[in-house]
Amino acid sequence: MRNLRSFIKEEEGMGTVEVVLIIVVLIALVALFKNSITSLANTLLKKVTSNANKI
Repeated sequence: MRNLRSFIKEEEGMGTVEVVLIIVVLIALVALFKNSITSLANTLLKKVTSNANKI
């Protein structure tokens, strides 16, 4: 019974599980908003390039 209680209270692997879940959520968000992110990045890069040429 003690072994079962100590196994339930053990939290050593929790950090790894949390990191994996965060990565999965981020990948899902990128997959959902891929087109929006791409267009935003292209717009920003075009503005930076045009403003850099003015200097």
